[in-house]
Amino acid sequence: MGIISIENTDRLFWLGRYSERVYTTIRLFSVSYDDMIDTYANSYQDFCSRLDIPNIYQGKEHFIQCYCFDGTNPDSIYSNLMRAYDNGITLREEIGSESLSYIQLAVYEMNKAKLSSAPLIELQRVLDNLLAFWGIADDSIDSENVRNIIKVGKRIERLDLYARLQMSPEELHREVARLSGRLPRTNLKYSAVQLDSLRTLVQQPEINYRDIVFSAEHLIV
Repeated sequence: MGIISIENTDRLFWLGRYSERVYTTIRLFSVSYDDMIDTYANSYQDFCSRLDIPNIYQGKEHFIQCYCFDGTNPDSIYSNLMRAYDNGITLREEIGSESLSYIQLAVYEMNKAKLSSAPLIELQRVLDNLLAFWGIADDSIDSENVRNIIKVGKRIERLDLYARLQMSPEELHREVARLSGRLPRTNLKYSAVQLDSLRTLVQQPEINYRDIVFSAEHLIV
């Protein structure tokens, strides 16, 4: 296991979280976008409620622009992608230029989407570039610890979002199983109590989604 500074360990973890947050929220936005255009103009309100983010939007057009592309909105997809990019720039030596290039391409496609009358096409390319980033990172990063820290961040973020969205127990169980196998193989400091809590929570007949969110958010110490 290579030696990684505490600062860069934190950046790798959040690179995993932010890249997953962008990936999952774009997928959710695409569904809500179709609803807003075709059926229910105020479906963005349900979207905000499900993700537990403040509804600061004045209508569907404002939501589409502000939630997707406003860099001054801390909850926007754009802001989260730029956080991933900023971490990636700092971590160039750890993740390599080729891996970083796919995050840069995702930013490029996001900027194109901002100017597009049909943003879902470019947003799909953002997803494609994030998938390519994860694939190249897994293939080209020599340090197992670096790869595992990114993946732990990714899994925790996915678990957090899936719990907020109240997805199926099978999905939650799968993410906890993957996280449980990966986390001890990193130099991340984590709470064994919260990890055990997650394992227990996803096996209950009645899923307590809020408790899963709490344990996921307090897993890394």
